Amino acid sequence: MIWNLVATAFAGLGAAGVALILRFLSRKKLPKWIIPAFAGAGMLTYQIYIEYTALDLIKSRLPQGVEVLETETESMVWRPWTYLFPMETAFTALDVANADSRTLESGEQVVQFVLYRFEKHHVTQARPQGYLLNCANREAVRLDEEGRPMASPVDGMASKEQVHRLLCR
Repeated sequence: MIWNLVATAFAGLGAAGVALILRFLSRKKLPKWIIPAFAGAGMLTYQIYIEYTALDLIKSRLPQGVEVLETETESMVWRPWTYLFPMETAFTALDVANADSRTLESGEQVVQFVLYRFEKHHVTQARPQGYLLNCANREAVRLDEEGRPMASPVDGMASKEQVHRLLCR
């Protein structure tokens, strides 16, 4: 986060430098206020760029075998440009490479896997959640921290059909 602040300051300094050069080239005919205006515009532009590309950077750093299932976009009043171009605020990823598939005595296939939910706040947060999926009847249950199944089946799991297609063969 400190590097983001440093980069924002340098974006402002760079834009102010461009304004200084423009003022010099115009033989000081441009007003003095153009320098802080360019600095502010440079910092704002950099922050908007970072907000829109933060989750794309995380997606590019995901290890091999992790599939992005769904993304969420949002528009916000305090960021009016998001009404024209909605900003991605969260995504869900499935760790296909580390999914553990087993066949039960009854012949049914069950798969233990982890879904990761990445949410963009002031600091990007990642929340892993383990699941157990019965491929035959497409029922999934959450796993607790020790890896034991919880009692009730899951209703609102992200992209249940996509998870079934990727894990059950």
